Amino acid sequence: MKVIRSKEYTASQAWGAQDIANMNGISTRLHWTNKPYKWHVNDGEEVFVVLDGMVDMFYKQAGQELSTCLNVGDIFYASIGTEHVAHPVGEARILVIEQQGSI
Repeated sequence: MKVIRSKEYTASQAWGAQDIANMNGISTRLHWTNKPYKWHVNDGEEVFVVLDGMVDMFYKQAGQELSTCLNVGDIFYASIGTEHVAHPVGEARILVIEQQGSI
């Protein structure tokens, strides 16, 4: 049993994470960040939920770079092969659900 107050979570570095659960190889982690990540493609699917703050999500689709602004409660689903990068606007707290060990 855990109660996690996501708004209170901070990390010592950008994209630091608190592990919440690992269910049959699927990890759920709470991330805190104030800096962009890097362009990447996950090893599998990824669900990205903004819990606090705002995130500009950049992604590539059919060779074209696109972006969308994610606010609290918004969910970004990256299917297999979706190249993407998250740029927080200030601080953000994000719930990420993905295959364990994925980048």
